Amino acid sequence: MSDPFDDNVPPRLVAEGREGDNAAPLSVGELSLKLKRMVEGEFGHVRLRGEISGFKRAASGHVYLALKDADAVIDAVMWRGQAALVPFSPQDGIEVIATGKLTTYPGRSKYQIVIERMELAGEGALMALFEKLKAQLAGEGLFDPARKKPLPFAPQTIGVVTSPTGAVIRDILHRLEDRFPTHVLVWPVKVQGQGAAEEVAAAVRGFDAMVEDGSVRRPDLVIVARGGGSIEDLWAFNEEVVVRAVAACSIPVISAVGHETDTSLCDFAADMRAPTPTAAAEMAVPVRAELANGIATLGLRAERCARRYHERGGERLAALVRVLPRRDALLGPQRQKADDMGARLDRALERRVTVARGVLDRAAGALRPAVLERKLDTLRHRLEGAGKLLDAVNPDNLLQRGYVRVGAKASGKVVASAADARAAGAVTLHFRDGVVDARVERAGGKPYAPSKPEQPDLF
Repeated sequence: MSDPFDDNVPPRLVAEGREGDNAAPLSVGELSLKLKRMVEGEFGHVRLRGEISGFKRAASGHVYLALKDADAVIDAVMWRGQAALVPFSPQDGIEVIATGKLTTYPGRSKYQIVIERMELAGEGALMALFEKLKAQLAGEGLFDPARKKPLPFAPQTIGVVTSPTGAVIRDILHRLEDRFPTHVLVWPVKVQGQGAAEEVAAAVRGFDAMVEDGSVRRPDLVIVARGGGSIEDLWAFNEEVVVRAVAACSIPVISAVGHETDTSLCDFAADMRAPTPTAAAEMAVPVRAELANGIATLGLRAERCARRYHERGGERLAALVRVLPRRDALLGPQRQKADDMGARLDRALERRVTVARGVLDRAAGALRPAVLERKLDTLRHRLEGAGKLLDAVNPDNLLQRGYVRVGAKASGKVVASAADARAAGAVTLHFRDGVVDARVERAGGKPYAPSKPEQPDLF
């Protein structure tokens, strides 16, 4: 019987069955399936320690990476559900311990581990991740001192991001009550374990998104606080999502994570780091009693300054009064001048009265009854003479002595000549006791016709 795997048998053009070859040839898929079953059966559950390399998160949420050490490399995959449960952000260069099962991927003829749980390989690996994240975020300028915002002197509202049931919130509230009672808004979050980092980051962003004039007053200051613990317990405050939320917050932030010796990346991103949550409350507000004492002290100092200013002013005034001349010396000449002018005024008034009395006497003498009577008699004689002259020249007075005044009937003008009478034709004869109309005729009884009508005399 010939050996089917004998290398001395020359190959043929067309494969044929050989003597002793009882099995049909396997397909590639069949072989891959057998290998898959063998590997999964032999290595159903393994724990590997290695360094992450080529970490990549697909859009589907699945994670692809490789684990390596100094001697070998193995591909690894972590499905989306398990990847969401990893309590830290995997990065290249971090040493981890991965728990899962070994399997094959027929599509590429390779074996890989399907990771179900991933943990850091001790505190050394955790510190290495810490330093790696710190260097990365510092390189982006998130820890730059120029980004730090000053804390408000006396905030009216303080937002606190912490667990609502721990001793931290009680310590903060008691310390604020002792120093300077202030309105406090508590945003409850998990401070440890799966999902803690996302809740803390969401709380910081939530406070920052509040509006100034909303129904709930926007905080003037935010405190991110947690009690002490191991680096693993505090790891949520080292997550990149928390650091970026704190650095981007427009409200000043105090980080109070852990105790004095504990340090988190949140401390570097915050505007102020407090060694303890109680110390954060002390940084947040002043001491009201100290402020009251300070105000009282300033009031006393202001009062003393005012009193001292008043006293010095009085001293300067007294010094000036001593060098000024006395009142009698200043007012004596003016008093004498006033007396002199008063005397002159009296004399002037007396003179003025004397002159006025003389004028009055002369006026009164001119108004004596005898003088007035003579003036009236003179005026009466003049008036009588004018009346007589008027009577003498009045033409109507001649009518009393038999004279007649002839006037043109049409115009009323006086007819003074025969020619005017002939021209008028008709005349009016004015007698002492009345008026008679007459017609002017020639000898023989023919009348004189007026050459033209005459306009009546309006005067």
